[in-house]
Amino acid sequence: MGNARNIAFWVVLFLLILALFNMFSGNTTTTASRNLSYSEFIARVDQGQVSSVTLDGERVIVRGKDGNTYSTIKPQGEEVTDRLIDKGVEVRAEPQEQSGFLNLLSLWLPFLILIGIWIFFMNRMQGGGRGGAMGFGKSRAKLLTEKHGRVTFDDVAGIDEAKEELEEIVEFLRNPQKFSRLGGKIPKGALLVGPPGTGKTLLARAIAGEAGVPFFTISGSDFVEMFVGVGASRVRDMFEQAKKNAPCIVFIDEIDAVGRARGVGIGGGNDEREQTLNQLLVEMDGFEANEGVIIVAATNRKDVLDPALLRPGRFDRQIHVPNPDIKGREKILTVHARKVPLGPDVDLRTIARGTPGFSGADLMNLVNEAALMAARVGRRFVTMDDFENAKDKVMMGAQRRSMVLTQDQKEKTAYHEAGHAIVGMALPKCDPVYKATIIPRGGALGMVVSLPEMDRLNMHKDEAKQKIAMTMAGKAAEIIKYGEEGVSSGPAGDIQQASSLARAMVMRWGMSDAVGNIDYAEAHEGYQGNTAGFSVSAHTKEMIENEVKRLIDDGYESARQILIEKSEEFERLAKGLLEYETLTGDEIRKVVAGEVLGDDDSAPGDGGSSVLAIPKTKPKTPKSDGGLEPEPLA
Repeated sequence: MGNARNIAFWVVLFLLILALFNMFSGNTTTTASRNLSYSEFIARVDQGQVSSVTLDGERVIVRGKDGNTYSTIKPQGEEVTDRLIDKGVEVRAEPQEQSGFLNLLSLWLPFLILIGIWIFFMNRMQGGGRGGAMGFGKSRAKLLTEKHGRVTFDDVAGIDEAKEELEEIVEFLRNPQKFSRLGGKIPKGALLVGPPGTGKTLLARAIAGEAGVPFFTISGSDFVEMFVGVGASRVRDMFEQAKKNAPCIVFIDEIDAVGRARGVGIGGGNDEREQTLNQLLVEMDGFEANEGVIIVAATNRKDVLDPALLRPGRFDRQIHVPNPDIKGREKILTVHARKVPLGPDVDLRTIARGTPGFSGADLMNLVNEAALMAARVGRRFVTMDDFENAKDKVMMGAQRRSMVLTQDQKEKTAYHEAGHAIVGMALPKCDPVYKATIIPRGGALGMVVSLPEMDRLNMHKDEAKQKIAMTMAGKAAEIIKYGEEGVSSGPAGDIQQASSLARAMVMRWGMSDAVGNIDYAEAHEGYQGNTAGFSVSAHTKEMIENEVKRLIDDGYESARQILIEKSEEFERLAKGLLEYETLTGDEIRKVVAGEVLGDDDSAPGDGGSSVLAIPKTKPKTPKSDGGLEPEPLA
């Protein structure tokens, strides 16, 4: 409707300008002519100096034989037509209706143009309803109506507890008497908290699909503008719309954009955001009753939200949406695999077991990558190999086959990765090794990956120590094989990972007797932004770093001793990696035992049938263990 109105305005404005142009261009001769007295006009007619005359009402336009144009006014009642004809002067007459219209148009056209321009700019300022300068204070919440692609709770899997909490809210909207007869009140707000990609927004869309009530959706960033007070006005307008459509649900995505704690930061905070938050707090639980409007919000930064936003009466329910466990991952894979033709060898439970720490979005991406890989080679269905290759790509990056490595570089990479694998297999608390490769992937020249037997919920001290030893085994292997001067910059990633784990043991988990059970993580310089507001003494810093260094040195020494004791297995595995480039866990055990790989084993470099894992220090981020980073360019 707004577009049609704008088009009509431009058409009318163009026609008015065109008429004005025609009017002035048609009167060019009139404008250029000079006035002549009537008596002089008669005298020139009598003298034969006039070639033609145009009669326009009382006005007479005269064209002389010398080519000049003159104009004069004929006295009322005076007739000169016969006289002109007698003298042989050509006589023309203009219709008076057209002349009157043009006169009227010339009189009103400037006013019409000004009115049109004023209407145009007012329409632009209103922005067609809500988007322009005059609509700054209007809410940008959109009423979600999904006639196609409707999402229901059947499309949500792997987060059963969160789904049950929200199903109760939907049931409350459908049948409020079921709860109100026992004195229960509908929750005013539900806050979905969880890591990125776990399905918070999908849950909100499922509520919209199930509830059968109006569902408004808006982002937290839509409230905040450069002008102070605009966000608060938008909050008021949003609740006015919601109350008109009650009972209804309002979904605010990424609420941390507007709900951050007040009075923090340089200068005491942001006035616009704080005013917006204050208005949101008042609307959710203020003097006026707010019945029938449920606020559902999503965030992955609950720690930065204002405490007043989290109290009962505002967000009554805080629903944790975690990364799924193995059963949840299997259900999510089943949901995403509905539209994908699967081969007979595909076992979704095996895939779920090999993807610990994957979020729902990661699993959706995994299924999509497997389908793309199958389509790329022309298959009619997706096989288990496609899922394994897709898992490799998602977790480790695409293979860099174009990277040309010298024999020396490949050999160093093979010994580095063999060191990780041998130490990982020797230490009982380390996760089982499931793959080793010296094919460059992502930013690493080689990689060893391992898989926990079950989802890891916590980390023990002996596990962390052995994890550090496995991480430092790559550098120990290089030094044993090539000497102190032959070590490369490849272990940089290992050192970073070991340092991070050792610092967590000392500063957060209380696993150092010297430092004690004190959390120094937030106070330590350069660690998590020093947000705690307190500092530590130089002596304490030195003690912390000494403990971190001791843990890493102990891990390195432990790895070195294992590699020296198992030097034969170490050499066999390194040579096996040089020959086959990629070995699965079973193949690694055969090579270490001195067995020959038969035809039934994986072909060299095919990626095998490995199951991948993530580092135990950060179970929410899929990464591999012990990658060898490329040397920096000169």
